[in-house]
Amino acid sequence: MQGTTQAIEIRTVTVTRYITPLREGGSLPAVAAADDGFKYVLKSRWAGHGVKMLISELIGGEVARTLGLKVPEIVFAELDEAFGRTEGDEEIQDLLRGSQGLNLGLHFLSGAVNFDPVVTSVDGKTASAIVWLDAFLTNIDRTFRNTNMLIWHKELWLIDHGAALYFHHSWDNWEQNAQSPFTYVKDHVLLPKADQLDEAAARALTLLTPEKIREIVALIPETWLQWEGYGLEPEAIRSVYEQFLLLRLQHSERFTNEAKDAKARL
Repeated sequence: MQGTTQAIEIRTVTVTRYITPLREGGSLPAVAAADDGFKYVLKSRWAGHGVKMLISELIGGEVARTLGLKVPEIVFAELDEAFGRTEGDEEIQDLLRGSQGLNLGLHFLSGAVNFDPVVTSVDGKTASAIVWLDAFLTNIDRTFRNTNMLIWHKELWLIDHGAALYFHHSWDNWEQNAQSPFTYVKDHVLLPKADQLDEAAARALTLLTPEKIREIVALIPETWLQWEGYGLEPEAIRSVYEQFLLLRLQHSERFTNEAKDAKARL
């Protein structure tokens, strides 16, 4: 597990073929083919929590990658207005019609299997890094019920960060949320193995510099920041994401200690 300080580049592909839905959760992801010859798990802007879910996926995935954790390549996925017209399922056709424009895709890991903590053991360093990551991102969805991890080529890969950064669904008291201890960490599937949380925190704080946080937040497409009903310009919304993450880092001892205490109570 190695961190990275390289500049982040997100490719843009055009979706050419809808293959099959992945009927897990409420966001109706799907396997789709793109014009670069690869397959992707397509996350659509019209599904679930819409562009906020895509923003969580983007920020969560690139923060994880910065920490040296394995995440499928993230791409921006363009859907044109003609895409999906021949789809027989009306629900899926409506989803695709509403998702015209820029969406998000994760490289499809063909042959991967869901992570099962009973079958596969995770070392303490990796478990601690993932628990710290999810506490930082306030990701409530990496539990025994839904691990959101895959085993591919005998390695552990993280998927689905759409439930992270849940403060943005209400947008109220984001400063207070940024300083929260994240009590949901008690349900994390890897908490029993996370015996190096202080080390994980120290390493993360060296990698997640203010410059890196700004670089990650700057990746958010402006079309994903045009929210109705909030009275905020795109750059004002982007600024809140940046400030939220930076403030959360400044108070990281709160959620690190919460995770340590939760592990001690197991």
